[in-house]
Amino acid sequence: MTRVVVVGAAGYIGGELLRLLIGHPEVEVVGAVSSRFPGKRVDGVHPNLRASTDLLFCSADEVDECDAVFLALPHRAVMTQIEYWSQRAKLVFDLTGDFRLNDAGVFERYYGTEHQAPHLLDAFVPGLPELHRERLRGADLISVPGCMAMAGVLALHPLVAHDLIDTEAGVQLDARTGSSGSGSTAGPANLHAERSGAMRVFAPTSHRHEAEISQHLGMPVSMTATGVEAVRGVQSIGHPTLRPGVGKAAIRRAYREQYAEEPFVRVVAHQRGIFRYPDPKILLGTNFCDVGYAIEEDTGRLTTIGALDNLVKGGAGNAVQCLNIRLGWPETFGLTFPGLHPL
Repeated sequence: MTRVVVVGAAGYIGGELLRLLIGHPEVEVVGAVSSRFPGKRVDGVHPNLRASTDLLFCSADEVDECDAVFLALPHRAVMTQIEYWSQRAKLVFDLTGDFRLNDAGVFERYYGTEHQAPHLLDAFVPGLPELHRERLRGADLISVPGCMAMAGVLALHPLVAHDLIDTEAGVQLDARTGSSGSGSTAGPANLHAERSGAMRVFAPTSHRHEAEISQHLGMPVSMTATGVEAVRGVQSIGHPTLRPGVGKAAIRRAYREQYAEEPFVRVVAHQRGIFRYPDPKILLGTNFCDVGYAIEEDTGRLTTIGALDNLVKGGAGNAVQCLNIRLGWPETFGLTFPGLHPL
């Protein structure tokens, strides 16, 4: 069995990592690190894990060497701790923003601080299987993308790969996210009394995920992010510029060909039905990202849509998918939950 440790195990992403890894057929969770709850039962913080584990939270200095460590810490924390954890595990999976960007100057612009380990920025492989699967097979340092970045990239990638859009013109993205994206220690703005009923534009410009999307797709990206009244889920709406002469058939073919063999990306662009476009509601708890599009026949205006569960395909599930790829296991190990409907 592969021995793994989850650091930041009391948070929402940490809880999802524990849920998925405890049920994984090839994994033994040997540590759940929490600075807040050392010695306390894991299922006291994550009640959905009752009867699934007797694991106790531990402190960082109690962790022995292991095969893989998952770092689900706050942004800006991993870059100060990476040397410590890389000495304890051969494989490191970073679920923060610390190593998602390969340019220290861009990192400083979007995260507001100087990078503390710039020499490692190029060492991390992006944890984006649909774009970097072959690189992941030999990677020891893996940086898992942000949730809104993942939805935006996967919705736009077929159009870029098949040269159907004007990449120089860039793309405008409008992303919506549920409250769990703020984490389990979020501040007053995420109290129920403040969040309930709100559609709060918390990043009208320059959200940090736009830098990730731009880096992955090689095009300028402008992004707006809005918090909506949901706990889980991300939906990203894109408005790229089609190249002259590109029609619906070419777009449909690009999506179908790009994702024909992908186990966790589904193309959803139906003519009718309640869920004829990607909707995060039916993806909660799953590792799927649904992508789709709509094209206005008269004007040729294209809209892309990506949806996922921010805690799973937008976080913990995608990290486990990367683990499966890295260790040569079936990519779907531990990730086969199909979702619920109605919910």
